[in-house]
Amino acid sequence: MACHEAGLYQLTASGHTGLTPLSRVSGEVGVRAHPDTSHSDAGTDARGPDRVLTSLAYPESCANNPGLPSRSAHPNRRRCNTEGTMNPYRLKQLGHTALSLPALGCGTATIGDMRGLIPEAQSTATLEAAWAAGISFYDSAPWYGRGKSELRLGSVLRAKPRDAYTLTTKIGRTLHRPADPASFAAAMTDGSLPIEIRFDYTRDGVMRSYEDSIQRMGIPVIDALLVHDLDPMHHGDDGVEPFLRQLEDGGGFAALQALKASGEINAIGVGINMLGMIPRFIPRFPIDFFLVAMPYTLLDQGALDHELPLCAEHGAGVIIGAPFASGILASRTGPAATYAYRPVETPTATKVARIDDVCHAHGVPIGAVALQFPLAHPLVASIIPGPNHPDQVRTNMSWLRTEVPDALWRDLKSEGLLHPDAPIPIA
Repeated sequence: MACHEAGLYQLTASGHTGLTPLSRVSGEVGVRAHPDTSHSDAGTDARGPDRVLTSLAYPESCANNPGLPSRSAHPNRRRCNTEGTMNPYRLKQLGHTALSLPALGCGTATIGDMRGLIPEAQSTATLEAAWAAGISFYDSAPWYGRGKSELRLGSVLRAKPRDAYTLTTKIGRTLHRPADPASFAAAMTDGSLPIEIRFDYTRDGVMRSYEDSIQRMGIPVIDALLVHDLDPMHHGDDGVEPFLRQLEDGGGFAALQALKASGEINAIGVGINMLGMIPRFIPRFPIDFFLVAMPYTLLDQGALDHELPLCAEHGAGVIIGAPFASGILASRTGPAATYAYRPVETPTATKVARIDDVCHAHGVPIGAVALQFPLAHPLVASIIPGPNHPDQVRTNMSWLRTEVPDALWRDLKSEGLLHPDAPIPIA
């Protein structure tokens, strides 16, 4: 309990100095969301840290047992299973793996400062707020801030019971000292660390990435590793196959399989940002799960036609990253909104406005509908939005618990705003 109560903080005006503990009060996490909270999967809308965080508390049914039981006492790591399909704590098996994930997890790309500077105190308070809210699944990657996300995440999770959370990170990039650190740092355009990145999907690259992640986080047990960003977006159309061969013939995937066989990790995943990549991994590789960011959201369900059925055919589970489509489904079409991490184009803005009109007609925030929609798909075990401020943690919890009437889902389908075959969470 002490670990959880340590997660209730007041940010100082500067956001860079000390953190003052706040006392816990009764009530549910995030029942009252701040309507003006800027929210983004990508962390483009960092809130200023000069505000006092309201206190966080557990759901009523969990107030007497905020911590997770140990694995030995509870192999499924079940916590606070309140009734309801949109219970953020409900556990679901990830494909055929030994992992059971909560409906709501926490992505950490935003705290890597890749798309906006997040003060250290704000990053810490965000992660502590997620922990205090009962979130028990955290995903990171060496690419997020060139190591900064893993460093920040580890600094918080190291103080928590290791049996109490699931931790995943990624391989595919290794981090190196630049030849000229001063000029390299001067050329940086974001808040990432001034560390050189190299793509490497060989055995040596996989093992270096894995061991470096352990050292950065200071946590010796990682539950799953994912192959990261092996797609045309990062390598060009002609660059994907050479790296797939590197993974296959260079021993990278064999290294992942050896880690799984030895029990060091429980599952092997792949992070997917675009359509067309899942068929390039299966059946070529025995993939346990995919982290799908962008091709399956309230705004776009292209993965339903071929990719998700292929996952089902091969027993691969699914985690949904970027459920707000990198921000637009949380901040709608304001000036800071992005879609696929880019400025919003008119057709996309028009569709979002139509979806928002339907949500507004039923008195439901579009963000709540965006969070709940992917969880209706039978393959989806968890969604991992990436909060960059404690307010966003509370908002996510509130939105996931918001009651969405069946009529809203039916209206979205009748107006052609959802794929006709998209599963919807109706009673």
